[in-house]
Order: sequence, then C-alpha cells, then structure tokens
Amino acid sequence: MSEYQYYEFVAIDQPLCEDQQAELRAISTRALITPTSFVNHYEWGDLKADPRRLVEGYFDAFLYLANWGTRRLVFRLPAEVFGSPATAVLDRYLVGDYSTAWTTGGHAVVDLSTGDDYGEYDDDWLDGSGLLASIVPVRAEVMAGDLRLLYVAWLLAVVNGEVDEDEVEPPVPPGLGRLSAALRMVVDFLRIDPDLVAVAAEGSAPLGIDDPLTELSDWLAQLSAERKDAFLLQVARGEGPKVRAELLAGCRRAAAPIGVGEEGGRTAGELLARSRRRREDRQRSARGEAERRAAERRRAAERAREHHLSELAERQDQAWREVAELIERRTAADYDTAAALLSDLAEICRREGTSGTFADRVQQLRRDQRRKISFIQRLDRLGVV
Repeated sequence: MSEYQYYEFVAIDQPLCEDQQAELRAISTRALITPTSFVNHYEWGDLKADPRRLVEGYFDAFLYLANWGTRRLVFRLPAEVFGSPATAVLDRYLVGDYSTAWTTGGHAVVDLSTGDDYGEYDDDWLDGSGLLASIVPVRAEVMAGDLRLLYVAWLLAVVNGEVDEDEVEPPVPPGLGRLSAALRMVVDFLRIDPDLVAVAAEGSAPLGIDDPLTELSDWLAQLSAERKDAFLLQVARGEGPKVRAELLAGCRRAAAPIGVGEEGGRTAGELLARSRRRREDRQRSARGEAERRAAERRRAAERAREHHLSELAERQDQAWREVAELIERRTAADYDTAAALLSDLAEICRREGTSGTFADRVQQLRRDQRRKISFIQRLDRLGVV
C-alpha cells in the first residue's frame, strides 16, 4: 500500500474571499477549495505549505492523518476566550511537543498531535473524510469557556510520555465525566487512553450551567458603558464571533474562574497507575464475562445435542434408511451428512449397550459400499467402526 496523507482545513468565523482562495489554489491545483474549506489527500508527495501558517492566516480548524500513524488537530480561537494573557491558561495545560499552543494576530492556536509509533502503517486506518465535521463543534465549546479540551490535551501529553510522573495535574474542569460527542471524537482520534480519561474524570465536578446565556444578562449589566461600546464597535467591524467568544468566556469566568486556583492534586504517575488498574480490572471483568458466555453457549450446545440424540433414538430404523438414501445420492455433502448421522447413531448405541449390533451393521454397510471410497474415508475420519 502506498503512503496516504489527508489534509482538511475549515474556516468558521469568516469565509475566505476570492483572493484568499486564489492564494490557496496556487499552493495546490487539485485540492477541493471552497469559501469555507480546503481538502486534499496525497498518496505520493506532500502539501506544499506549512499547515501551521495556513491556520494562522486562513482557517479555524485543521485535521491531518497519515497511514503510518500520525494524527493532528489544530484549532484557532480568539485569544480573548482564555482571558488576558491567554498564555497564562494555555501554558498550564499544553506541554511538550505534541500538545502545544501559541498566540498570533489576536488568536490562540491549539495544536494537538500523536506520534508515528503505531507500526509501519496505521492498523486503525481512516481516510479522514467526515472526521473534522464531527470534531469541530468542540471549538464552540472552548469558545464558550469550556476547558475540557485543554485538559484532554494535557492527558495527551501524559500518554505521549511528555509529562514527568511526579508532575501535578492542572486544574480539572467540570464535566469530564460526560464528554460531548465532539470531545469523545477528539479522544478517539488522538488515541487517548479511555481508562486514563475515566480516572481523570473522577476528580471532575459535574457540569454547572450548560448554557452560559442564562446568566449573560446579569453579567452584562456589570460591564461599563465604555466596554459595551467597544463590543458593539467590534461587531460593526465584522468581529461578531470574536465578541461572542469573549462575552461567553467572560461570563463563565465570572461564575467559575477557569484555569486558576488550586491544581488538581493528582500526579501524572498516579493517574497512569490508576488507569492501568482500571484497565486490568475491566479486562479481567471482560474475560470473566466472555468465559461465562462461552460456558453458557457450551451448555446450550450440549442441551441441543442431547435433545437431538433423544429424538434420534426414537427413530433409529428410519435413520438407517436415511443413511442409505444419502449414500445413494453420491454427493460430497450427502456423504458428510450420512457419516455424521452414523456417528450420532454410534453414540446412541453406546449409551444403550447395543454397540455390538451397531458394529455389525456398519461392517455390512462398509462391505456393501466398498466401492464408494470417499464415503468410506469419511467413516474412517469420524471413527465410525
């Protein structure tokens, strides 16, 4: 199989103008380019541009995967989402080479990726189509002040071995125990250990207000007239999504400050150890359940066979006639059925103490059908004497 790489970029807050689309077309003549997206895949070659720069200049989300194992997600968000300065929050959650963030032009960019240590080719191979559409709603969650994505990014660094085991986790956001569908897709796509996520969720409070708009009016009433005017001016300039993000995030921070306060208290090593125990317990339970189901299937098969033999014992003479009819058809399938039926009759005769009579009839059958070598071979394989 050849190499495969998939690139998908989407513009959410503001569509691409014609000039921007032309600039992107100069990068790739075969990509699918629309006012809101850039999609291409490569089986030979590579994208002739730095995805990081494309996100900074054009797009709000980016997904990449390669069939040798690498996967990457990038989100560009208004920096106001994380307060001022945005790095005060981002630096507490995003560490290492695979979970990074930076600010540029009034935006914060979150970059998450996996390594390529999944074998020569990715066993869990995907072509990428449709994945970003199911993942991108997580960006709106972050823009509303939900920091679960950032904590998941820290767990990704733990999984990638980029966090010292004695390092204490950052503040644990609420709602880890009930991830959104989009955030579950992020966890799956980046191959973050679900047992590690479940253990981390034990230290996460339930989600509070699901919709920050319910308290937005009270929070807006506390803002100065100058700040409200500044927001209105931004909206008039076409910065509506950016203003919305700042309003929602500010409201949520006022209700429950995000990214500040006491650390979570557990170390990366503790979380890893507990996730291993949880995985072992889950696997042990799964093995026990599998063994229970296998035993039940065996008992059901035994009951079915006993019922079959009991029914067959009541019509042994008819069964011998069926054997003769099957043999005369001279097909491989009928020979198989006849030999199996004789094997069942042998078991019945053994139980009834009439094995001698059965052996005499089989010997006579062998003599009568000695020219049917294929049938005789079947009797030999089944041990029907």
